[in-house]
Amino acid sequence: MKIICVGHNYQEHNKEMGRNGIDSGEPVLFMKPDSALLKDNKPFFIPDFSNNIHYELEVVVRINRLGKNIAERFAHRYYDELTVGIDFTARDLQSDLKQKSLPWEISKGFDNSAVVGEFVPKEILQKNVDCLDFSLLKNNEIVQKGNTSDMIHRVDKIIAYASRFFTLKIGDILFTGTPSGVGRVEINDHLEGFLEERKLFDFYIR
Repeated sequence: MKIICVGHNYQEHNKEMGRNGIDSGEPVLFMKPDSALLKDNKPFFIPDFSNNIHYELEVVVRINRLGKNIAERFAHRYYDELTVGIDFTARDLQSDLKQKSLPWEISKGFDNSAVVGEFVPKEILQKNVDCLDFSLLKNNEIVQKGNTSDMIHRVDKIIAYASRFFTLKIGDILFTGTPSGVGRVEINDHLEGFLEERKLFDFYIR
């Protein structure tokens, strides 16, 4: 099982991170190992190698068939379930690695850094995948809110693009990028993720 992630996919988030002039010609992809997966509302434990872990709420899709070099017009056939998840980032570690022009996978791909909620069939959402509201509550306050219509690269384009480089397999997971509002987590924070009006994850920081 692969976890494929998309960076820089919401313009407002790019602005808050100081990336105003970024070239968005093609999706920016990075990977997380399968050991990054955290599900079933299990708690997230802040790792000892970082003092600044950030949440990044994202819409997540799960691949349901084998595919390589998928045409964008057929990409919708390759997933039938969605959820929301958290791409946890060790921001201090990432910043240090970027300043040294080094790869920053360890700041994104560490154990339990890819939270996924309960997957739901896209049919029951009764809305186009490219127009879905999603939100994150931290300690009962909305801290992130987005709509997939604001993606720079839509889900089908991401799938088509990723499949040029990686054969997509059943069960692979795609994180599609985060809107503005990312921030730090602390011990005992309570995070709840929603897709439309459905709560799909609910867990604590430990």
